[in-house]
Amino acid sequence: MIAVIGEKPSVARDIARILGASEKQDGYLSGNGYLVTWAFGHLVGLAMPEAYGIQSFRRESLPIIPDSFQLTPRQVKAEKGYKADPGALKQLKVIKDVFDQSDKIIVATDAGREGELIFRYIYQYIGCNKPFVRLWISSLTDKSIREGLQNLKAGSLYDNLFLSAQARSEADYLIGINGTQALSVAAGQGIFSLGRVQSPTLAMICTRFLENKNFVPQKYWQLKLQTTKDNVAFTALSTEKYDMQQPAIDTLQRIKEAETVQVKTVERKEVNQEPPLLYDLTSLQKEANTKLNFSADKTLSIAQKLYEGKLISYPRTGSRYISQDVFEEIPERLVNLEQYARFGGYAAGMKGKALNSRSVNDGKVTDHHALIVTENLPDKMEADEQAIYELIAGRMLEAFSEKCVKDVTSVTLECAGSLFTVKGSVIKSAGWRAVFGEKEDGEDNATLPAMQDGDSLPLSGIELLEKQTKPKPLHTESSLLSSMETAGKELENADLKASMKDTGIGTPATRAAIIETLFSRQYIVREKKNLVPTEKGLAVYNIIRDKKIADVEMTGMWENTLAKIESGEMNPDTFRKGIEVYARQITAELLGVQLSFASGSGCICPKCKTGRILFYPKVAKCSNVDCSVTIFRNKSDKQLTDKQITELVTTGKTGLIKGFKSKNGKVFDASLAFDGQFNVTFVFLEKKGKPKK
Repeated sequence: MIAVIGEKPSVARDIARILGASEKQDGYLSGNGYLVTWAFGHLVGLAMPEAYGIQSFRRESLPIIPDSFQLTPRQVKAEKGYKADPGALKQLKVIKDVFDQSDKIIVATDAGREGELIFRYIYQYIGCNKPFVRLWISSLTDKSIREGLQNLKAGSLYDNLFLSAQARSEADYLIGINGTQALSVAAGQGIFSLGRVQSPTLAMICTRFLENKNFVPQKYWQLKLQTTKDNVAFTALSTEKYDMQQPAIDTLQRIKEAETVQVKTVERKEVNQEPPLLYDLTSLQKEANTKLNFSADKTLSIAQKLYEGKLISYPRTGSRYISQDVFEEIPERLVNLEQYARFGGYAAGMKGKALNSRSVNDGKVTDHHALIVTENLPDKMEADEQAIYELIAGRMLEAFSEKCVKDVTSVTLECAGSLFTVKGSVIKSAGWRAVFGEKEDGEDNATLPAMQDGDSLPLSGIELLEKQTKPKPLHTESSLLSSMETAGKELENADLKASMKDTGIGTPATRAAIIETLFSRQYIVREKKNLVPTEKGLAVYNIIRDKKIADVEMTGMWENTLAKIESGEMNPDTFRKGIEVYARQITAELLGVQLSFASGSGCICPKCKTGRILFYPKVAKCSNVDCSVTIFRNKSDKQLTDKQITELVTTGKTGLIKGFKSKNGKVFDASLAFDGQFNVTFVFLEKKGKPKK
């Protein structure tokens, strides 16, 4: 018997259908000699400190560095702390039973770092030692799955991929646990989350925000000249920018007395613009944010859905290239697009033409090639899905199209001793730009009349423009993704910049989740497209800005190191030792800070009498880590206000609250009170007005 494990039920069902395993069981499918089961993402993870007998959020417990990590089933929040997710426990038992019945395993989790980690952690947790092979595919079409099943890879080929994933997982644990707990202990109240990639990303957003906010604009002046040639009017700007107004006015007066403008130089050249490369995940997310105002997380979610719908290739790719063998399939894909309404005409026009091979490079294909559409054409799609599909399909058409050819003319004019310049361009052959019919951002598309050196033109007008310097704009998700992708490009240290040339922070697969974490921690908010830090986010940044945990370069170096572990160039134990040293350093740094966060109700805890009640978005709880008083804001589908919680804490009971909802949907009114153990209970009123518990 052969076991197969997919990352999600939908993928497992597709594989089971192709294998002929059609008999439905509880948590798996069987038939034709196969047992096909599935995970639900990360079913197993690293155990929290309590599993090692360590009490959290205590100065004496830090730093928390286990001798060896323990694995535990996925945890979910409970009324008191965390507990194992019952659904995860149930499916892990199914997976163990399936593996026990089998002679070998086919690993069909997503073909990437996290997919490998999902399987290996499950495999280790249930204590399995059965041999396994790998299904490694870049799309979920039936054709791709069949070809993958015929070319299964040895599981050992992906040992280094797992070691890299494991190293990333353990590093995030050590830095996240110790950074968060050290800062929270130093604050004395509240939980302040820090992380390996999260903290430097917050630093990027805050740094840009403060630069923008504190920027002092400088005024400058420029002259704008109007002239004509062959009845075509056009304007030109002075090459000189004046820091002072008076010299600009003096020049303006002098030019006003002139009658003609001389053509000093005319430069014409043909410019060939190569088509853009295919998308990887990050470039798709940037484009979707700019053009569609989609968050990075939303784009990834839609792309994943299109992938599982067999319409596009694996989305979590970091490569913008395809291999030669995939290139050979592209003409067939382009023929398919002739049947897609928006691109049908353009795709038909590519038939018989030599395809541009700029995006073809076997050496630059990583675990997965660039994003392309599959041989399957979509039926009906939701509007957002259609928008992402069309970005990918359109970019594919662009990437394999001819160059865009333009005639660019640069003209220098002279008037009364001052120089002016103007550029114009004419597209001779639109090439790839015809797919969407878009003009290049910032391009001067003016069509200039024919001119020659020495021509004399009439002066039609001259005006003085008052301008001012502008700060770098606030980060959008698109610009933040660029900064995360190229973390080293803005460094001043030349050696450091060179060493980080190809290094970013996070990976294409994780950057969206990092940004969403900053939102969920209430460190940042969106203002239109801009990412703006909250007071809480700025407060945390001001503490960590000069600390190691906010070091963008260090985090970028780690990503480079993880890539070396994956390629077998570095021993993961060396990386682990370095992370442990770093965890000790950041813990000592953060425990030593002096700070105060104002985030409490001012109410003394009614149970321990020493702590204060702190308010959070979903809960109010005692600041004393040894005290168990916790009040969940959502009570029977009713959201409790700060005023109601304060009343409960100070008097032991609230007034009548209307609009609670029972499990069967019945609406009722009641007061809330503490019982003897300080759990929150309902207090009902009898019809005669007497209270009834």
